[in-house]
Amino acid sequence: MCRLYGFRATHPTAMECELLDAQNALIRQSVEDARALENPHGWGIGLVHADGKVHCERQAEPASSSAAFRRSALAARGITGMAHVRRATVGQPKLANTHPFCDGRSLLAHNGHVGAFEAVRPRMLAAMRQQDRQAIRGDTDSEHLFHLLRARQAAEPSKPLSAHLVSTARDVARWVREASPSEELALNLLWADGPSLAGSRHHRTLWYTVRSAPYVCPVCGHDHASPLAHERYRCVVIASEKITAETWTEVPEGSVFTLDDEIRIQLAPLGI
Repeated sequence: MCRLYGFRATHPTAMECELLDAQNALIRQSVEDARALENPHGWGIGLVHADGKVHCERQAEPASSSAAFRRSALAARGITGMAHVRRATVGQPKLANTHPFCDGRSLLAHNGHVGAFEAVRPRMLAAMRQQDRQAIRGDTDSEHLFHLLRARQAAEPSKPLSAHLVSTARDVARWVREASPSEELALNLLWADGPSLAGSRHHRTLWYTVRSAPYVCPVCGHDHASPLAHERYRCVVIASEKITAETWTEVPEGSVFTLDDEIRIQLAPLGI
């Protein structure tokens, strides 16, 4: 079980308030989240910049006591971003198991669980290319999901991210049921490929808020973005829990979502 956060925006947008200063900032959730659980087993911040470059920083230490997390959060600014604090379920607390996972221009963070993973894992690996299998560095269900998605994307690059999420989720759900019908599958995913951002909600909480102007943090007083006066700004933020005092909308259970080029959230059934 973990907590995650992500956004897509029209302009470079800062993440520091949601990660450090907001009423329910991610650093607070690393100490105690809405379930009264801590998430102390690592943190990660991933960014896609306006020039297309991808940056990812991860540490296998609690965000709440990490000077590196604070430095990275203060500097984090991009048009797409995500952050994650981990509560280890599958895989030991170590750097290779820390989210978000990064491969080329893709980033993925997961809050959930693939039940019967030891039985399902061979089927996931068999569905990947050799290079995807070789890219796996840790032993989490989440990283295997990431490289399975990457394999599907490579096979059919013209398909949108949401379509790959749906087909992969349906296959993994079937494999889990066949291995052990009583086991849980939970798939709260954020997947970025370049500036594009998509994800899913299945058996975990997930919320979003829409901004039509740069957010002004009531704690620090800073604008999160600086568009020119004539430029239209829009941003959608998605998180496991409501982070700020803004109006948040619950992502429907069992859904897949995409943030399109107009930064509008598009929702569809996940179908599992």
